[in-house]
Amino acid sequence: MLPPCRGLLWLGLVLGSVCSSLESAAPDPLNVLLIIVDDLRPSLGCYGDQLIRSPNIDQLASHSLLFQNAFAQQAVCAPSRVSFLTGRRPDTTRLYDFNSYWRVHAGNFSTIPQYFKENGYVTMSVGKVFHPGISSNHSDDSPYSWSIPPYHPSSEKYENTKTCRGPDGDLHANLLCPVDVADVPEGTLPDKQSTEEAIRLLEKMKTSTSPFFLAVGYHKPHIPFRYPKEFQKLYPLENITLAPDPQVPAGLPPVAYNPWMDIRQREDVQALNLSMPYGPIPVDFQRKIRQSYFASVSYLDTQVGRLLSALDDLQLANSTIIAFTSDHAFIHKNQDLETT
Repeated sequence: MLPPCRGLLWLGLVLGSVCSSLESAAPDPLNVLLIIVDDLRPSLGCYGDQLIRSPNIDQLASHSLLFQNAFAQQAVCAPSRVSFLTGRRPDTTRLYDFNSYWRVHAGNFSTIPQYFKENGYVTMSVGKVFHPGISSNHSDDSPYSWSIPPYHPSSEKYENTKTCRGPDGDLHANLLCPVDVADVPEGTLPDKQSTEEAIRLLEKMKTSTSPFFLAVGYHKPHIPFRYPKEFQKLYPLENITLAPDPQVPAGLPPVAYNPWMDIRQREDVQALNLSMPYGPIPVDFQRKIRQSYFASVSYLDTQVGRLLSALDDLQLANSTIIAFTSDHAFIHKNQDLETT
């Protein structure tokens, strides 16, 4: 099993230092760009992975504080995000799944963007920052956390629809979904739209007299692996190794494992007719899963590069603290569909 998601601890430390400067009434408060990635494990060059092509994230890491031993509080999107955005453990927020809003069921706990907003910052949310739905009150915690309505890309609604061109030439709702972007609905993808909106907001804030807190949440490499097909070419199948730890750990309690029915519902996975609860998955499909995950990471990396280049071009880089993190990771195991 690969190490758990790393990056959450340094997020808290970096933003904690900004909060301290706020309290000391610094004359020129720094802007904050918070980048949150969905299901990104440390399969990055900056963490020693020699296969992954992630030059933009690696460059950011090369002049940043890179933490090696930080842990996600929960291996599920909503509770993890609520935890690090409020600075409270799931035992306090009472959220372990997707089905409650902490301000109603646990306590009226402030969030990081709320703190900045209450201290004179313009706070903005683009993409998946809080998990959508009940866990953020169907509003991304507005109006508490954000100065303007959160932005969600319009093409997001197609993520789980039949937009994947299969070998048969028909469209399917697959797990593995490299696409020709020109052929998908709206001719774009959610993370591309989020980058464009974030850049638009940066351009707007360049002339503002107020500091900003901009949170940008990217969907990939969350399933389905729907990404521009050219990134698949970066990872030939013959270069993709199998996971080194395919077996379910002996004595593991059932509550700690999950057959992940949402993955099994994808048409290409259904066609495998996998046994319950944990596989095994055919070896050739194992390689294809890993190939598409890695390709999704490289696609994500290009979006991060576009965003950081815009920050430089707008001459905002020297006045902006950048925090980069994942909500939790994604385990590639040979004989199951487990995520963490």
